[in-house]
Amino acid sequence: MSPRTPWGTYHQIADALRSRITSGDLAPGDGLPSEAALGREFGVARTTVRRALAELESERLIRAVPGTGRVVCTTEERESASGNGPTLSQYRRIAAELREKIAGGDLVPGDALPSEAALVRQYDVSRGTARQALSELEGTGLVIAVHGKGRFVQGPETPTS
Repeated sequence: MSPRTPWGTYHQIADALRSRITSGDLAPGDGLPSEAALGREFGVARTTVRRALAELESERLIRAVPGTGRVVCTTEERESASGNGPTLSQYRRIAAELREKIAGGDLVPGDALPSEAALVRQYDVSRGTARQALSELEGTGLVIAVHGKGRFVQGPETPTS
């Protein structure tokens, strides 16, 4: 049995591939390496690679081409698919807005973040989407989850018990 991949590893893989696309290392129309090759490169199972690729597909950075694999989308493909340009997935938009509140000082170390239920009501999203947004912030180290109490902005005054 292989060791478990740490939670959120697929975000790191998606970030690495996103960086290759935005830097031009992978140009529009270029094919991505196969799932198996990416799994070897990052040392993870194909299911982890698939989650990373699904994230990039939802952001319209790549698309699957039957018989070919996944290719980098052109700017025109991204804009025509979304109607008015590339958009962030819902959970990334929520995470970005919370990140801005933290960076802007509206939420300071020790402050509680809105609960999953509050985010569901505020953004009209599923609980899973709200949870994924909060998990992304935890994965970056900005937020800490305290069992039974909620999620808090990471800092020296963050509640720990």
